[in-house]
Formats: sequence, C-alpha cells, structure tokens
Amino acid sequence: MKPKRHLLTLLLSFFAMSAQSQNKPDTPAVVKPVQLQLEAYNNRDIDAFAKAFSDTVKVYRQPGVLTYQGRDELHSRYGAMFAATPDLHCEIVNRIIAGDVVIDHEKVQRQKGQPRTDAIAVYRVQDGLIVEVTFIPPHNQ
Repeated sequence: MKPKRHLLTLLLSFFAMSAQSQNKPDTPAVVKPVQLQLEAYNNRDIDAFAKAFSDTVKVYRQPGVLTYQGRDELHSRYGAMFAATPDLHCEIVNRIIAGDVVIDHEKVQRQKGQPRTDAIAVYRVQDGLIVEVTFIPPHNQ
C-alpha cells in the first residue's frame, strides 16, 4: 500500500472512532495545548498561541517535509498571518485523540464572504506542549 493511501486509511479509521473519543466526560491533558492554540488562533492572540508550543516545535507539511522549526519562527509566521487576516477563524469539525496525538479536521475561514477551506492538523503533545505539527492538505486544495 502506498504511504499516502496508508495514512489516509489510518486517518479515516480514526475519524470513524472519533465520536466515542470526543464525548468522554474527562478531557485528556493532551488536548489542552491543542485547544489553547485553537482559541488563541481564533482570537489572533500570537503570544497565547505560541505558548502552546515547545521551543523546538517542528512544523511539517505532508508528506513529511519540514517547513520550519522553533517557537520563535512559529511566532513570526503566525504573527504576520494574524495581522494580515482579521477575519481568520477555525472551527473543529472532528477531533481524534490517540495517546499523545490529537488530529483535528478543521474548517478555516480566511476572509468573510469566501468559502471555508478544509485542513487536517496532526499534533504531537509532550509534557503539556505541542512538539510537532503535521498539516495534511486535501488533494483538491
């Protein structure tokens, strides 16, 4: 099986089980930094956003391409994006929690009146901070 198909099959399996993981009464600690960064993202609060990530966070774009590394670089990139996109808003369509991994299917609004785009983000959390993020763009975007 090709790696992309394998990843897609794995993600679809997780999404199929996600309703069970989302509805548990106790939210696992692994979700806390992911939720924090989501709320800060929607408020375009760069300092609160960056606090959810480790100093050495690695940000990848599927298939395994390291886009950049480090909280300072993340702060710089997202700070510029937050300043340039006042309508920016992300809604979680589905969230999967498995061990130290949180997978979010997101709908992102960049500009009012424009269609929302799908995004898939895979977060790896250690010691209460996001240490790795992989963005998986849908083929049609």
